Amino acid sequence: MHSGVARDLWCGLVDPMNFGLAAHRLHRTGDDCALLQWAQLCSPNVRALGLKLHVTEGAYAALTSRGLLEGQIASVGEGRSGGLMRLVSRTAGGLSAGDALDGIFFFIDPTDPTSLYPEAQALKRQCVIHGKPFVATLAGAIEWLAVERICANPHVDLAKDIQRQLTLGSKTVALIAHDSRKSEMVTFASEHFDTLSKFQRRVATGTTGSLLNELAWSKQWPTDTPWVSCFQSGPLGGDAQIAELVLDGICHKVIFLRTLTLRANMKQTFNCWTVRYTAPVLAPHVSTLQRWLDGGLLL
Repeated sequence: MHSGVARDLWCGLVDPMNFGLAAHRLHRTGDDCALLQWAQLCSPNVRALGLKLHVTEGAYAALTSRGLLEGQIASVGEGRSGGLMRLVSRTAGGLSAGDALDGIFFFIDPTDPTSLYPEAQALKRQCVIHGKPFVATLAGAIEWLAVERICANPHVDLAKDIQRQLTLGSKTVALIAHDSRKSEMVTFASEHFDTLSKFQRRVATGTTGSLLNELAWSKQWPTDTPWVSCFQSGPLGGDAQIAELVLDGICHKVIFLRTLTLRANMKQTFNCWTVRYTAPVLAPHVSTLQRWLDGGLLL
């Protein structure tokens, strides 16, 4: 693995990136917490990608106390004392080009009151506005690094646990889109129909699912077999039904084209995803999804 890291860097396959990193107390406390699991498993990929991490102080202290990610991390201060706001600023471009962030890893505990702080909400919002990934789960953070590594070097030898996570054939994917983005979801599904069809099962809220089934049947999918299993529409509780699939470990990935504002029921669903720590692809822009699919297609 170390030779692969060196090969990626020396061959110029990777442009160094800056990411913000934060973790609520639950996910940075204890030897088996999400932050430490991620750092231990993904250290080779972090180094291969030349990833510079701008880290809130609590997460920084947890990592440095165990000698993890040395040379890759820098503290931005306590989250509640301005550290999160620094990440918000740098997501928007920062005060200098060198500070600009390419995305955010934020291991969220939805029961932590600080998840409702204006700075935390602004961080999500700026990622949506600027089309940058906001990765809120352990599995999602593992997967994001793996996909970027594969896109940089299709021949890289990833850990077997990570390879299994990226395999589509045994997975269920949820396809969700806010009203103003449903046509965008249909276009995305049309362009990547063959890849999405590799999932063992696809589920969606009612209106989006109906549109996707019409698309599939237009592509000669058997008319007596829905391409997508439809639940209720979002306002009628379909989001909650998909959340239950996530909580039960039945739904493994969520492709969610969202707008800036989440309805109350969608906030609850997002909380379920972060509690279950599935690998949702919460992509505000199709370009982010395209990157994920590029990596998947190379497996």
